[in-house]
Amino acid sequence: MARNLRERAIQGIFLSCLLVGLPTISLADPNTIPADVNQVNGCERKGTLDPALVNAESSQKIIRVRKDGSGDFKTVTEAVKSVPAGNTQRIIISIGPGVYWEKITIERTKPFITLYGDPKDMPTLKFDGTAAQYGTVYSGTLSVYSNYFVAANLIIANAAPRPDGKRLGAQALALRILGEKAALYNCRLLGFQDTFNDDTGKHFFKDCYIEGTVDFVFGDGRSLYLNSELHVIPGDRVAMITAQGRQNQNDNGGYSFVHCRVTGTGQIAFLGRAWMPAPRVIFSYTTMSDVVRPEGWSDNFKPQVQKTVFYGEYQSVGPGAQANSRVKYAKALAYGQVQEYISLDFIEAAKWLLPPPRV
Repeated sequence: MARNLRERAIQGIFLSCLLVGLPTISLADPNTIPADVNQVNGCERKGTLDPALVNAESSQKIIRVRKDGSGDFKTVTEAVKSVPAGNTQRIIISIGPGVYWEKITIERTKPFITLYGDPKDMPTLKFDGTAAQYGTVYSGTLSVYSNYFVAANLIIANAAPRPDGKRLGAQALALRILGEKAALYNCRLLGFQDTFNDDTGKHFFKDCYIEGTVDFVFGDGRSLYLNSELHVIPGDRVAMITAQGRQNQNDNGGYSFVHCRVTGTGQIAFLGRAWMPAPRVIFSYTTMSDVVRPEGWSDNFKPQVQKTVFYGEYQSVGPGAQANSRVKYAKALAYGQVQEYISLDFIEAAKWLLPPPRV
């Protein structure tokens, strides 16, 4: 009985008090993200956290990584290795300022890990792995296989040279996430082609920055991006922002971008291309610069997928949001059609989504 009361108390604290930075929601629909970006602040909402998460959050441990030797470890890799397989408590790896030149993997057996940097002096995780060396999806600077992962205030970069169209295997990941129920806050993902492999699982991103050239957000995650920036690096004749990897219309993967910004110049970028037969990508309340091509979307020279893609837009603005010029198979969504994708329910947030810690 005492344990049950304690778990309910923890749930109430997390869900009612600590969801700082998530949308302010109307009482009529407590999970829908509001149209007014100025209302995207704090909120109070109710729900039920996964019992394993409640247990993990009730017993936190902080590990400090400092390059100067003043912490528990000098490298992030050493800190991750110190977490036991089968871990059941929230492990917060506090990373000091500086550049950490490492190729970091968080194994599936190590859930509940948080990588945390100082927002005033964000550390950089950097490596230069490429597809030619490791294979595309294994080239990342940081690869996360485990569940309940959180990252806050980090720069994650792949330092490999920009692909020039001549070198084979030049694509290079900064980050890959395969685990379920991951959240990133105030993180910057830097690369060129294939910067971020949003591979599988339910994921949440807030106040993040992702840059690249070709397919720089790709994979089959079911992900909600809030108040984040997608920056197209200039210099290529054509750029592709997303390559969402849904295989068929019954798969549950998809990317929803809400109150985001698409930046860059030159009308070179497609919002998405049909890398797989049934990609699902929705932009809502998004400000788009003139980097976005008028047609908006690409069938990847496979006209047969026009019947299976789900490309949607809702109340976006800016010179790149030219609804009248879009390809015919893209959808200008009505509120009833977009409501699923502008809701925290899209990623079942009430079961697992928590704010970043304060360290």
